[in-house]
Amino acid sequence: MAAPYANDHVNPNGPNDARPTALKIIRDGGLDGKLTGKVFLITGCTSGVGVEIARAIHTTGADVYITGRQADKGKEVVNRILADEKPGKVVYLEMSLDSIASVKKAAANFLELSKTLNVLICNAGIALAPQGTTKDGHETHFGVNYVAHFALFHELRDTLLASATPEFSSRVVTTSSMVHAMSTFLFDDFNFERTPYEPYAVYGSSKTATLWMANEIERRYGSKGLHATSVHPGAVLTEKISAQMGGSEGTMQNPAIGLYMKSIAQGAATTVWAAVGKEWENRGGRYLADVSEDGPLRGSETDFIRLGYAPHAYDKDGEKRLWELGLKLIGAQDGA
Repeated sequence: MAAPYANDHVNPNGPNDARPTALKIIRDGGLDGKLTGKVFLITGCTSGVGVEIARAIHTTGADVYITGRQADKGKEVVNRILADEKPGKVVYLEMSLDSIASVKKAAANFLELSKTLNVLICNAGIALAPQGTTKDGHETHFGVNYVAHFALFHELRDTLLASATPEFSSRVVTTSSMVHAMSTFLFDDFNFERTPYEPYAVYGSSKTATLWMANEIERRYGSKGLHATSVHPGAVLTEKISAQMGGSEGTMQNPAIGLYMKSIAQGAATTVWAAVGKEWENRGGRYLADVSEDGPLRGSETDFIRLGYAPHAYDKDGEKRLWELGLKLIGAQDGA
């Protein structure tokens, strides 16, 4: 299995330790300024990990399109990234993932601006939110994390396929999580209308869905030059995550957990590796973590940090069934 930074992850020591950042992935790969003319679309780039992903990708010279809900923040990020003075464009697209109509509009706007798309990075998402629904009536985690990104992929699929070349296959990177292990996808109650609403299980179910999405993209389109992987970014120390984990008085103070936490720049590394790493040229359908192809689930059920993929992570029948459900929910036909 590909694991170029395995030694750096043996003894984690908290944010900003020896584990690689997104920019290190670019530099170690010799990609600084080497992807001029390539086009990347990254969702969720107005804060956190998304900004670091976009910043690292832009150093390759590629054109980078970023999405978000707030135009003022989006434009601020554009200006920050352009400060690297690399040749590629940085363009902000407004998109709200709680609305399929908004996703389709953003996709249409992108296609007016670019005739090619080499890499789609589905970074945006929500976690541990209060019970609620999207504008389309889907449970919020499922709707935002999976349905919206499935709709976006469907709108951009043909462009991704047309952009693939023998020298540079197209890629999709979806954001999963180690929390996928807490729940498989509940086909009989995916909106959690009858099942007790336990935030980690609800979030985990949506992250199983994004993992399955990548697997099914690989199965359907890998032979056509379009590949997909799913990524666990790691336990990333953002202000939001810190607050959710109790801040200075809660889980964050558990030394065993704190050692695994990553900086935002480190949290972007695995996604960037999936997007541009030579290890993923002409291959996909794998679950990645810590800048490596991850193995089976390890540790015990009582561990807060439990790495590896769950037994349900690779489920051909489930992946196909979810794909068909996704098409129904976005009102589309496959066309594959």
